[in-house]
Amino acid sequence: MFLIFDTETTGLPKNWNAPFTDVDNWPRCIQIAWQLHDAMGNLVEHQDYLIQPEGFNIPYDAEQIHGISTALAEKEGVPMAEVLEKFNAAMAKTKFIVGQNVGFDLNIMGAEFHRLSVENPLQELPVLDTCTEHTASLCQLPGGRGGKFKLPTLTELHEYLFGEPFGEAHNATADVEATTRCFLELVRKQQYTLEQLDVQPDYFKNFSEANPKEIQLIGLKHINLKEASKKIADALWESATGGISKAEIKENVKTLETANFAHLHNHTQFSILQSTISVLDLIKATAKAKMPAVAITDHANMMGAFHFVNGVINHNKAVKTRNDENEIRHEATKEGRLEEGEEPLHEFIPEQEIKPIVGCEFQVCEDHTNKSQKDNGYQVVLLAKNKNGYHNLAKMSSIAFIDGKYYVPRIDKKVIEQYKEDIIVLTGNLYGEVPAKILNVGENQAEEALLWWKETFGDDLYIEIMRHGQEDEDRVNQVLLQFAEKHQVKLIATNNTYYAEKQNAHAHDILLCVKDGEKQATPIGRGRGYRYGLPNQEYYFKSSDEMKALFKDIPEAITNIQEIIDKVETFTLARDVLLPAFDIPEEFQFPEDKLDGGKRGENKFLRHITYKGAKIRYGEITPEIDERLDFELKVIEKTGYPGYFLIVEDFIRAARAMDVSVGPGRGSAAGSAVAYCLWITNLDPIKYDLLFERFLNPDRVSMPDIDIDFDDEGRGRVMDYVIKKYGANQVAQIITYGTMAAKSSIRDTARALDLPLGDADRIAKLIPTMSKLNKIMHIDVEQLKKKFRADDMENIYQLLTISEGDGLEAETLNQAYILEGSVRNTGIHACGVIITPDDITKFVPVALAKDSDMYCTQFDNSVVEEAGLLKMDFLGLKTLTLIKDTVKIVKAKHGIVLDPETFPLDDEKTYELFQRGETVGIFQYESPGMQKHMRALKPTVFADLIAMNALYRPGPMEYIPSFIARKHGDEEIEYDLDAMEEYLAETYGITVYQEQVMLLSQKLADFTKGEADVLRKAMGKKQKYVLDKMKPQFIAQASAKGHAEDKLEKIWKDWEAFAAYAFNKSHSTCYAWIAYQTAYCKAHYPAEYMAAVLSNNMNDIKQVTFFMEECKRMGLEVLGPDVNESYYKFSVNDRGAVRFGMGAVKGVGHGAVETIVENRKKDGPYKSVFDVSKRIDLRAANKKAFENLAVAGGFDSLGNTHRAQFFHDEGDNITFLEKAIKYGAKFQENENSSQVSLFGDASDVQIPEPIVPPCEEWGTMEKLRREKEVVGVYISGHPLDDFNSEIKAFCNAGLSHLNNLESILNREVSFAGVITDVQHRISKNGKGWAAFTMEDYTDTFEFRIFGEEYLKFRHFLMINSFAYVKIFVREGWVNRETGKKGEPRMQFNSFMLLQEVMETYAKKLTIKLNIDSLDEALIHNLKDTIRLHKGDHSLNFVVYEMQEEIKVDLISRKQKVQISSELLQSLEEQEVLYKLN
Repeated sequence: MFLIFDTETTGLPKNWNAPFTDVDNWPRCIQIAWQLHDAMGNLVEHQDYLIQPEGFNIPYDAEQIHGISTALAEKEGVPMAEVLEKFNAAMAKTKFIVGQNVGFDLNIMGAEFHRLSVENPLQELPVLDTCTEHTASLCQLPGGRGGKFKLPTLTELHEYLFGEPFGEAHNATADVEATTRCFLELVRKQQYTLEQLDVQPDYFKNFSEANPKEIQLIGLKHINLKEASKKIADALWESATGGISKAEIKENVKTLETANFAHLHNHTQFSILQSTISVLDLIKATAKAKMPAVAITDHANMMGAFHFVNGVINHNKAVKTRNDENEIRHEATKEGRLEEGEEPLHEFIPEQEIKPIVGCEFQVCEDHTNKSQKDNGYQVVLLAKNKNGYHNLAKMSSIAFIDGKYYVPRIDKKVIEQYKEDIIVLTGNLYGEVPAKILNVGENQAEEALLWWKETFGDDLYIEIMRHGQEDEDRVNQVLLQFAEKHQVKLIATNNTYYAEKQNAHAHDILLCVKDGEKQATPIGRGRGYRYGLPNQEYYFKSSDEMKALFKDIPEAITNIQEIIDKVETFTLARDVLLPAFDIPEEFQFPEDKLDGGKRGENKFLRHITYKGAKIRYGEITPEIDERLDFELKVIEKTGYPGYFLIVEDFIRAARAMDVSVGPGRGSAAGSAVAYCLWITNLDPIKYDLLFERFLNPDRVSMPDIDIDFDDEGRGRVMDYVIKKYGANQVAQIITYGTMAAKSSIRDTARALDLPLGDADRIAKLIPTMSKLNKIMHIDVEQLKKKFRADDMENIYQLLTISEGDGLEAETLNQAYILEGSVRNTGIHACGVIITPDDITKFVPVALAKDSDMYCTQFDNSVVEEAGLLKMDFLGLKTLTLIKDTVKIVKAKHGIVLDPETFPLDDEKTYELFQRGETVGIFQYESPGMQKHMRALKPTVFADLIAMNALYRPGPMEYIPSFIARKHGDEEIEYDLDAMEEYLAETYGITVYQEQVMLLSQKLADFTKGEADVLRKAMGKKQKYVLDKMKPQFIAQASAKGHAEDKLEKIWKDWEAFAAYAFNKSHSTCYAWIAYQTAYCKAHYPAEYMAAVLSNNMNDIKQVTFFMEECKRMGLEVLGPDVNESYYKFSVNDRGAVRFGMGAVKGVGHGAVETIVENRKKDGPYKSVFDVSKRIDLRAANKKAFENLAVAGGFDSLGNTHRAQFFHDEGDNITFLEKAIKYGAKFQENENSSQVSLFGDASDVQIPEPIVPPCEEWGTMEKLRREKEVVGVYISGHPLDDFNSEIKAFCNAGLSHLNNLESILNREVSFAGVITDVQHRISKNGKGWAAFTMEDYTDTFEFRIFGEEYLKFRHFLMINSFAYVKIFVREGWVNRETGKKGEPRMQFNSFMLLQEVMETYAKKLTIKLNIDSLDEALIHNLKDTIRLHKGDHSLNFVVYEMQEEIKVDLISRKQKVQISSELLQSLEEQEVLYKLN
């Protein structure tokens, strides 16, 4: 007997793994159907029962699926006890329980039996399921977990067995009938084993005879439960009172006229990728709608809180100013005393200020610490009444991110109970606990939930009612209204806004698609094949009138809003910076400080350590130094920041003690003598005229800002020190918000709208660099012309044309315009660190930094200081690591300990390097432009380097030629006033630094130090109103000192023009000093320095290639990795050659290198690959490490084994290298077990070394190709090395030129390279074309070749062949529709094998001889060389003399040569200059 059954329920369990005895977890059964069949498949009985809901109701979501409403079940249902009794009777007759995914139904019925304590055999009976891995393998439907087939649904199984789908009715009777048919058919097809069915061997034969044809449905009539439920619902509706009367509605509308409405549930862009409203948009929309307040309630985070509160406060300030002005104007209009031209104001209606309400929509789950199962919880809105409430929200948000984040940031009710003070609660949207339980679990559970919130928050709980015109919402609202009345909880009308205007709904939907990586064409819904989206377009910022119209039947939902507004106090989040307390020695402490929070002790201690440092720095403290230090310390005391200097000094001292390199300073901090005496900076500001006021203006109190450079490897250690000293809960990094820029918003929108990638890319490329869509679209064309260059305007016209179209491209562009600027993701600020005086969550909300346990603030860099947090910039500077590495290599190789801080500033060799422009790899001076200026300037003093560092940037660049000419005396040095020479002499009369402007304003016009800094800032930031105010003061005070007024006017005019570009001398000096240190290293220890440069660029293959070229130019040999010489990083060997680091080889990690180097140091060099495998730790160096080292040449120096032999296998599928590794492992195993023989002495079992197999060596190309695979660059040569002469003589471009075709338009270019990849393809119209990649010394480039050209040249396209190609760059095709020109295109003119170029193109050889260097030996050698290479090519000579500039051309008539690479190489070896053709 088989009992096939199915149930319909009130929903799904929370935990699928819970036992059936956990009755709170398992939903209730509301329908059960079963069929009992005998062993031959004959129907014995069938039953179907609706069950009366006793003490529960059927949730809306469950009713939507099976159609059984609470009313229908109550009317037609049978008591549960009766059903269990009948089901028990059926089970007594059966041998098996059968069902589709029957485990769920077993738990449902098991729980029902358990609830009523009814004995039953349900859990003991054997089960046969139709939904198993076996039926999955029959149906073979893709999409299962772990690459398996997915388990079939009932309809999928039905379709597989009978060739027709069965529409799952979610009616237990119909489902049972279909399940029975599938099960019996599976039996008929022998898909169950005899063992599973527990039957005799002849069973299947008998069953087939009884059922010769495929099984049919038994033909039961099924009730349409949805229709039955609807009938009852309609009848109930009819019998209801007919709702609210028209008179009441009229009365309500009247009441609502004067009522205030405010939106209390709004999401901004900080609800990442879920809202299109910016904080500014939200404030603007509120002001436009004349609402008295507005709330921000982003998902789980409070990132926008500061921007929001500040934005509203600033808006209110502007409103107050306008109101005051309008009131005065109104009074003046009334009294008839308006000034001429003033607009009269007859009616004065004050603008309304806005109250900012800070809130957060939290995900409230069962247990926020439980991360063993997914529980996103319910969305509940919490609002802060005041500053304390805000701090509680911040605490909860921090907990959600730090402890509760699992899929989403979560808190639980325990957390809420702890931080509930001064908080208002709204029940939330349909995902809120109460509404969600009404929909999915049951009204009783929803009521219990509401009572918990009411007990916890009392009158500060409000039930949120929303009306977006959704059926599910309407159903929930009916219940919520009942709850509100029954439990006396007030109602609140909200709209859960996600976008500002209704027309933005489309853009918002695209944003949701971007978040989930979905296409907008995918239908909205739940489950496979659907995506998340809002059900309609009603989630916008509605006006007060719209909201009042929606809720006119329940006016209290509107009027109660004022109660919430009144409960909320406005507070500000900006505050003064709070410094962590710094522990100072007892003798400097003042008891008064503890009483009044003073800084006497810190100031005294700072003065003490400053003067102590000054004695070491200066030896003797002169009155000038004393005056400067005293002035600075007094300013620090006045501004109240001694602690800041003490904190910085402390961790910089700790950094140096940990052997972390610290930069000499950066930015304006280098102008402080106190910082210099504390070793915070390392350049004497007095010596270099660097100004402290640039750093801390004595006339204003603002936080000083010290940015510190550490070597990038040591930065983390300093961070750890700070965390350890102040506590992990007081140190945090700073969050950054990644926004959708113009191009990324176009690409993201295009992906969601399914616009082809090529089209999206083309539109994105039309946007001018660094521009935004909102600076282009919806702006007057005349305005655009003023802002953009002519070539940019062409692209802008194209953009505007696309935008005005009506296709998919237009839609993409116009929606991208709305989405531009949306917050797309969060990151971590590269160097900012926050230190607080107490637990950081008391000051700001925090989250966890990406991939670490360190906190990061939820407020970004733009507001952390305003929010009262101490921010430090810990910058990692690669150059410091580079200098440090050079020092280490020099010490290891020469035993010399270099101290970069004491390098002499008058070192000739260093200046010569700058003068030759050989500054590749020199910090700040390595660009080709800078090299050119260095060669022209020929710097001789450090001041020249400082000035060039400041001048080499857009703007001041135009002064460089004049600066160089004045230095060399080619242009006269002029000063507008003689008094200016003191400060401008070092820059040859040109104003280069902001400090010079400050010093001159003090000297010429007696400006105070503070005024001088205000002037500098105003000039730098082009604050015209400040400059206009200061100009008369400057002219008056300077002319009073006897300076000519016309000269002063000119000086001021020059300053105004130049000061916008003028650079910070403090910063320039510091970075020029680092550059000088690097140049000193390169000049004195070139190999060691270049090894350090290569090490620091090990992960960037292009840079490694570039610096290897520089090594070649310097005459330094760069050797591949070698197990007997290499370390992890690049190093220098005994012969002075740069040796590759083993760390540069892919797959060779730190551990492998460590064990190789350690054993080499301990027991000497390795003798063979067997020696390596015997000695090193084979757990650290795996097979991959061995293989890649062998390919890169790491074992080349060990005996006579060549690389191919390591990978040769002699038919046993084991390479020689594997045998060598196994040999080493076996050897080590024996060593470790140190076996003892029977006679007590240690046995010395000799394991024979494997024999090196003989095989052919790899060819050069194969060797180089493999080398490049594991290192990324060619080491032992370059495939093109043999063709150097051809490339020099016959190529006029490299592949890198092809990246900018515009620059070579309408020109023929010839280049050569090795073809590394070829793919022949067929186009849609059946024609062949190819994509091929070429590589030369500088770059790689992918070409595409079509049509005639492809047919003509395809035989040249062979991998690893050397090609010489000529192309002509033509203008792009013109698009007929738009008339616009496309990208430039290449026309292939010729292909040739590089081997044939010399023979084809070489016609004439001209040898150039300098008469001064001619001697007999040279002539004889030349004669022998020419005789050896006789041929048919012309030979010419040019003999020249440099001093008199005489040149004689000589043509050889008899002597002809055969021009070849060998001949040209021979001439180069003899250092003879030549020219071809």
